[in-house]
Amino acid sequence: MLYIDPDACVDCGACVSACPVGAIGPDTRLEPKQLPFIELNAAFYPKREGKLPPTSKLAPVIAAPKIERRGGPLTVAIVGSGPAAMYAADELLTQRGVRVNVFEKLPTPYGLVRAGVAPDHQSTKRVTRLFDRMTQQRGFRFFLNVEVGKHVTHADLLEHHHAVLYAVGAPNDRRLDIDGMDLPGTGTATEMVAWINGHPEFTELPVDLSHERVVIVGNGNVAFDVARVLTTDPDALARTDISDHALAALRASRVQEVVVAARRGPAASAFTLPELIGLTSTGEVVLDATDHARVVADLASETDPLTRNKLEVLAKLGDAAAPITRPRIRLAYHLTPQRVLGVDRVTGIEFGVTGTDETRTLDAGLVLTSIGYRGKAIADLPFDDDASVVPNDGGRVRGTTGAYVAGWIKRGPTGFIGTNKSCAGETVHNLVADYNAGKLADPVRKPADLEKLVRSRQPEVVDAAGWQAIDAAEIARGGEDRPRDKFATVAEMLSVAAAAPKPTVRQRLLASLHAH
Repeated sequence: MLYIDPDACVDCGACVSACPVGAIGPDTRLEPKQLPFIELNAAFYPKREGKLPPTSKLAPVIAAPKIERRGGPLTVAIVGSGPAAMYAADELLTQRGVRVNVFEKLPTPYGLVRAGVAPDHQSTKRVTRLFDRMTQQRGFRFFLNVEVGKHVTHADLLEHHHAVLYAVGAPNDRRLDIDGMDLPGTGTATEMVAWINGHPEFTELPVDLSHERVVIVGNGNVAFDVARVLTTDPDALARTDISDHALAALRASRVQEVVVAARRGPAASAFTLPELIGLTSTGEVVLDATDHARVVADLASETDPLTRNKLEVLAKLGDAAAPITRPRIRLAYHLTPQRVLGVDRVTGIEFGVTGTDETRTLDAGLVLTSIGYRGKAIADLPFDDDASVVPNDGGRVRGTTGAYVAGWIKRGPTGFIGTNKSCAGETVHNLVADYNAGKLADPVRKPADLEKLVRSRQPEVVDAAGWQAIDAAEIARGGEDRPRDKFATVAEMLSVAAAAPKPTVRQRLLASLHAH
């Protein structure tokens, strides 16, 4: 849900392409659960005296990168297929003659949009429709089920491309270093979301929902996603693209309360305002009396309008002392985790009350952490372990030639899906500038050699036709009631992809001509 300030907007149009999910609309089209945003937006954007000048830089228009160098077409390998990768591909393909080859280790593309967005957020997942249109552009090619670093190396890619752009995200969770976090019944919220979404690497994740309470340490949006799914009526989730194994587990769940615990106070809450309002409008969210008093105290002293909006919503939450009549979420503050309890498996978690010597214990059968992400080192590239990013200047990898980064591996785990558009745009502008300046070496291999190399290393490579077959089969499996029913194993995906129509001799000939 997006508010556009008419005095600040410069009509650049970026939001239309970056957020094609129906987030922009008049207040007359808001659903009842969205109506609180009218008052909140009015409070956040104060009335202005006069108007901003038309040259406002709040939403600058950035021209598409222009290729000025003559000679062979610019050829770029993009590693990863999430939002940053797809926006980078789209930015490159604004120029005629550019070739973009996207490499993804899974047989399916789109990264966290497919596997990291909660299944009940179908409007957010609709950004894949835009990505599907990008894949139809001339010069775009998928190499799915191909892992860079395993099937092909960075050096291999540079032999076939002018540049390699890594948009691999931040795949690792930050781990909580306390006793007991290795017990069965512990995990991370990110792993849970992947399990819920049917990510093939997390299909066998052991998820035990036989206890009445789950505790999540950390209160960002991912923690909210997991808490919301665990307390939602499974019949409602059955109308989403949730994985079959997760839906079956949720139908048998005995969970009655999910506690979302944070070290700091309410004013420092990590979740966003839309997520909070969405949570409170669809389920029961409560606070205990002590935390409610903290909210009131923070509200009395807080001056930031956005934080005040969050606190005003929190101040209206129900009382945790009330009897539990249906699965609910309890937000808890000033709790610092000290150790996970249990011998053979988790039985609870012990917290210290932040800033005091007091301790508090919560019984729980599942303890999850949601305290952020870390990037993963990439072979043959430098890596800043403290910041968990590849060191770069505007996307140019330091100390190398021809290597670039975009997305979370470039800037760290910040922002939203649309944030990757401007991030990728900056990287692509610098890449094209380097190409125009003659700083990028021409590929030493012929374009047609790339497929031969990939298929020799990974015969089960999946192309765009294979992905389209998987996509169509999942949608058909979903029937009339679900947007899709996902395949949860690589074997199933590859079986469907293998049955995709093969290109005709004429199509292969045309593709070869385009490649040259």
